[in-house]
Amino acid sequence: MDIEKTTLREEELQKALISRLNRIEGQVRGIKGMIEKDSYCDDVLNQITAARAALNAVGVLVLENHMRQCFVEKIRNGEDEIVDELMTTINKIL
Repeated sequence: MDIEKTTLREEELQKALISRLNRIEGQVRGIKGMIEKDSYCDDVLNQITAARAALNAVGVLVLENHMRQCFVEKIRNGEDEIVDELMTTINKIL
């Protein structure tokens, strides 16, 4: 039986992440609307780039939290396999 992993995030970080994700969700809906309205391709691509950059910024915050919380805690507990997990994740990001 697999145990689901979780991460407790500070309330301030969680609120910031959710706020950013809500804005990104709005950006994506806006892009969908642009497609529906046959907006100019370059304008659509610029909005896609902006949404991708915003999502990457969320990813950086989550990664930073992971490094400062989960990673450090597991290393201190002797759970060295976290290094392999982190490397796999970083390779996916890159």
